[in-house]
Amino acid sequence: MFGNDRQTAMRLYLAVGCGAAIGSLARFLCGYVVVSLLGWSALLATAFVGSWVIMFFCTLTRPDGRLMVGPAGRQFVTGGFCGGLTTFSSMSLDTFILLLEGDLGLAATYLVSVVVLSLASAWLGYLMATRFNRLPITR
Repeated sequence: MFGNDRQTAMRLYLAVGCGAAIGSLARFLCGYVVVSLLGWSALLATAFVGSWVIMFFCTLTRPDGRLMVGPAGRQFVTGGFCGGLTTFSSMSLDTFILLLEGDLGLAATYLVSVVVLSLASAWLGYLMATRFNRLPITR
């Protein structure tokens, strides 16, 4: 994957690790803000934010996109930050807790909602970034 270039490999590892640390902290802070300050449920918030961010970023940085980002920058955002922000294990834990509390209906609603609304959020990120890519570049 990386060939013999250990420096490139280490740069990618560091990018993913730093991005994941920041993404995990962002997930914690997002949950705090959503629950403590806004009084909403944190069960769905980070999944939507992460789905939007990853799709928006990937659309902006694809070969015909507006931003040129190298492999380390791309992995920092996609594998690191978004991976730390929205993880399958977090969704599994939230669902399992609902099941332990005996709320099968809410657990099922949560799972379906996360999948459907995360895809809708990714679609919105794609649409927004596609429009942004089409804007004329001004200097």
